[in-house]
Amino acid sequence: MDKQPDSSSAQSDLEREVAALMVSALNLEASSDDIAPEAPLYGAGLGLDSIDVLEIALEISKRYGFQLRADNEDNVSIFSSLRSLSAHIEKNRTQ
Repeated sequence: MDKQPDSSSAQSDLEREVAALMVSALNLEASSDDIAPEAPLYGAGLGLDSIDVLEIALEISKRYGFQLRADNEDNVSIFSSLRSLSAHIEKNRTQ
C-alpha cells in the first residue's frame, strides 16, 4: 500500500509561489521546498527579522496588488508561518 503524503507538510501551489518569492527576495540559501508550511517564519523557524518581513511585504505588494500595512495588529499572526501568510494573500490579492 502506498503511503499518502502528509497534507499538513505539503505546500499548496500558492505556498510554493510565496516560498519562492521569499527565497528570491531575501537571497536565502535555503530552497523554497525547504520552507515547511506550518514552521514559524521568525526565530527558530526560518529566522526572519523585521527587516526581512518588510522586504517580503514589499514584494507581496508588487506581485499580488495589495498593501501589507506595518500598523496592522494582525501582522504577528499573518507572518507566523508560510501557510498563514499565503492564506492572507489568497484572501486579499487583487492580481
